[in-house]
Amino acid sequence: MTSAVANLGVTSNMKDLEARIKAIEARNRRVEMDKKWETSWIRRLSVAGLTYIVVFMYLQITGNDNPFINAFVPSLGFILSTLIMKSIRNIWQQNKS
Repeated sequence: MTSAVANLGVTSNMKDLEARIKAIEARNRRVEMDKKWETSWIRRLSVAGLTYIVVFMYLQITGNDNPFINAFVPSLGFILSTLIMKSIRNIWQQNKS
């Protein structure tokens, strides 16, 4: 009877560990997907496109002479900053380690 009780405890612990491992794996999948999204070109182009639209509308409302061209400046700045940030992060990591 003692053996049966001990087996129940081990079985319960194993199920608890399996559930915890599955939860950790699910979290890791979410984190990896978030990382992929943060560096994806779809995200970059979406933000740049939305920035262009908002700035264009603002320039149009304020009577800017050339809103089509001038709205590209902040959008281009965003794209360039995302390209440069990887290099800046690498330099930062090298200095921290």
